[in-house]
Amino acid sequence: MMRHIFSLLMENESGALSRVAGLFSARGYNIESLSVAPTEDATLSRMTIVTTGSADVIEQILKQLDKLIDVVRVVNLTEGVHIERELMMVKVSTSEGDADEIMRLTDIFRGKIIDVSDDTYTIELTGDGAKLDAFLQALDRNLIVETVRTGASGIGRGSRILNP
Repeated sequence: MMRHIFSLLMENESGALSRVAGLFSARGYNIESLSVAPTEDATLSRMTIVTTGSADVIEQILKQLDKLIDVVRVVNLTEGVHIERELMMVKVSTSEGDADEIMRLTDIFRGKIIDVSDDTYTIELTGDGAKLDAFLQALDRNLIVETVRTGASGIGRGSRILNP
């Protein structure tokens, strides 16, 4: 079972996201993360789906996605050189006097404190999933109040592009 990142160009129309998600649920495939937003062409959206599966399952998913009317093009980014990033915001308690340690860890991981209150900091961090996981492991678990993650977004490196 290997992790895969699919990047899709799809029609920017009502119901398109539902049809893609429905394809996964109807066949019992899990979506680890999903993000979608319009592209520079307002008629198209780019969707990033992270899932896991055997080679046969991944091949089947690609074939099924390719058959959907709304999908213009689909690429398995993990089959080639790509860049992936994820955004995470973490709210941590600073009431125990751990503010200096939290700021040090945030700097080490190249994060940014985006909100400060009397007893919390909210930290923004971007990177691959392993970097974000490492940051959470470095923090004292008792200090973490809330965590929000976007899931992976990806793009091919160099001349490897997804176009219609």
